[in-house]
Amino acid sequence: MTPAFWRRWHRWIGLPAALFLLFASTTGLLLAITEFFGDEEALREATRGSVSAFTLAAPAQVTEPVTRALAAVAVQSAGAPVDKVEIQLKGDEPTVAVFTGKPNGGEDRKFVVSLKTGTVIRTEPYVDKPFLRRLHSGEFFGDGGLVGAMLWALSLITLTVTGLAIMWRMRRRDVTGWRRYFF
Repeated sequence: MTPAFWRRWHRWIGLPAALFLLFASTTGLLLAITEFFGDEEALREATRGSVSAFTLAAPAQVTEPVTRALAAVAVQSAGAPVDKVEIQLKGDEPTVAVFTGKPNGGEDRKFVVSLKTGTVIRTEPYVDKPFLRRLHSGEFFGDGGLVGAMLWALSLITLTVTGLAIMWRMRRRDVTGWRRYFF
């Protein structure tokens, strides 16, 4: 394959790939900022060095409060299906998060319950994956978005390979060391 072939394909793939790269890098940056400065990361950092007061020697310390938390959620959302339960044992306020679904399927609400008192601290909307993560992966746009994400990933890989091929073919053969490859 000639250098002209590689340059032509590199240019044609480069234009749409640049648009996808801009989209992926922008949403990736926003996702990283959200993760870094989010409440979950702050709690992880705050509790990293602390030791949980709960032990495996007394499982009732955990099972009993979870039962109370489920009962507290049942008062506010009777008969709702439970999608999952998460327990946060470390920190100033240990909590149980109960994620409920809709009767016909899909996500509904997240109830955060105090592990100590068994009362609902807050209720918030629940989606399985945050908006930015779904946007970054292309899932926000449905199955077509996921297929598009796979295609733009392939185009970026192809762009990288063709760029390396062009660089390799343009290298100077009359110099030695690193200057041979970085002209």
